[in-house]
Amino acid sequence: MNILYDHQIFSEQKYGGISRYFAELLKAFENKEGIKTTTPLIVSNNHYISECSSINYQSFLPTGFEQSLDLSYINKINTQYYINNADFDIFHPTYYDPYFLGLLKDKPYIVTVYDMIHEKFENLFSSADKTPENKKKLVENATKVIAISESTKKDLIDIYNMDPAKIEVVYLGNSLIPTHDPNFEIPMGVKKYILFVGARYEYKNFTTFIKAAKKNLDDAAELSVVCVGGGAFNKSEKDLMSDLGIADRVFQFDLDDTTLSLYYQNAELFVFPSLYEGFGIPVLESFACDCPLICSNTSSLPEIANNGAEYFDPYSQESIYLAIKKVLEDSNRRKELIDNGRQRLAFFSWEKTAQDTKKIYEDLLV
Repeated sequence: MNILYDHQIFSEQKYGGISRYFAELLKAFENKEGIKTTTPLIVSNNHYISECSSINYQSFLPTGFEQSLDLSYINKINTQYYINNADFDIFHPTYYDPYFLGLLKDKPYIVTVYDMIHEKFENLFSSADKTPENKKKLVENATKVIAISESTKKDLIDIYNMDPAKIEVVYLGNSLIPTHDPNFEIPMGVKKYILFVGARYEYKNFTTFIKAAKKNLDDAAELSVVCVGGGAFNKSEKDLMSDLGIADRVFQFDLDDTTLSLYYQNAELFVFPSLYEGFGIPVLESFACDCPLICSNTSSLPEIANNGAEYFDPYSQESIYLAIKKVLEDSNRRKELIDNGRQRLAFFSWEKTAQDTKKIYEDLLV
């Protein structure tokens, strides 16, 4: 069984959940019988595929190419060549560009849908963004669709009026391995802190969270908020924290995975206030690092976290504040969340993701 993937996400992302998902799949398939994978890449700066021995690529532009040349265009031409000439059974694109639809002839293809954020929060995206249009076209023409949660499957059915039988749910896994450093210290003299991880787009709900957390900081003079990832605070965020009087107690760091695990392990708790997630990999990261999880009661998060989280209404500052307060002050609840999270994590692994995906491929070829 030969599976052809494409270049898309490895051309666009240096880091990111989608490219990590495909890299983990490719790594797992390298050790499985009955499946061979091909991923045509000429050049990529993606961090995760360096661990995939099945991909031959360059991490820099070859001599003679202009640095401004679009990496995606170079790789797309190469992928089109493979679609036209390679021996493969199933095509699995890594994102939603429909460039290949006229090339596949009678070959089946599977598309993975990660979330329906563009469709549910269309006001947050530019009208020039073709993602919703392209996704709909691919989903409608796909032989099979993989959704990364039951929540995402439900959204696909509700928004596209899809036949549920066309959709298979395959959960993701966790890549964050806890590391231990007895000398670990956070800069700026931070000791006790609430952790926020990831981008701070509007649907990630950072503004509502930080307004709520201001009350928790007022309750405990030694407490801070530490944000990891998402880049430095912008002017609007700085102004907000200054207006709230907490600018000297909220910090931002960009970290590698090894250091991130230490930030999870040493946090009082991790808050995930997103309005919408297709899966929510940070849920599993917090479980892996024995960090108590407090999160929104929306979309996929209760499905993935189950009894491993203290939940709140992400639209209510008071609800967020009270959930944080409860876990900060109740050591028994903290221990219960850590224990439940550790047990829940056992339901998820990249090995299981690969096994379930391989079965979908096999069933398609029967």
